[in-house]
Amino acid sequence: MSRKETYEAKAEELITPILTENGFELCDMEYVKEAGSWYLRAYIDKEGGITIEDCELVSRAFSDLLDQEDFIEESYILEVSSPGLLRPLKKDRDFQRKMGEELEIKTYAAVDGKKDFTGVLTAFDKDSITLQTEEGERTWKRSELALVRPYVEF
Repeated sequence: MSRKETYEAKAEELITPILTENGFELCDMEYVKEAGSWYLRAYIDKEGGITIEDCELVSRAFSDLLDQEDFIEESYILEVSSPGLLRPLKKDRDFQRKMGEELEIKTYAAVDGKKDFTGVLTAFDKDSITLQTEEGERTWKRSELALVRPYVEF
């Protein structure tokens, strides 16, 4: 396991009881370097959406635990936020929540000359997802997908 994965896993372990106690769920945890600074980001959600007050509550409690455990070697910036409308779907529970809704897919390699697809999510498992597209039902291996997110027409 890489240092990044180790930090993310330990952070997820620490934040989970805080989220459970408050009726929130963790959508994603990432430890990334951007513009020379390290960021530890927790994306949280709940039924009806997350408020700024929710993020503040979690951030304070999580920050205290991170200070106690002090397992991240570098200095970093902690961010706790909602996942946003167009956040990528990664976990099975993300797909379960979006069953029957329209998704946007981007593939790594062109399929029939295209890399971008939209359609209604009809099925998924640990290895694949299936959409009902205008051309009919299509299934992709998850390993072929660069991005899966809700489709929003502006």
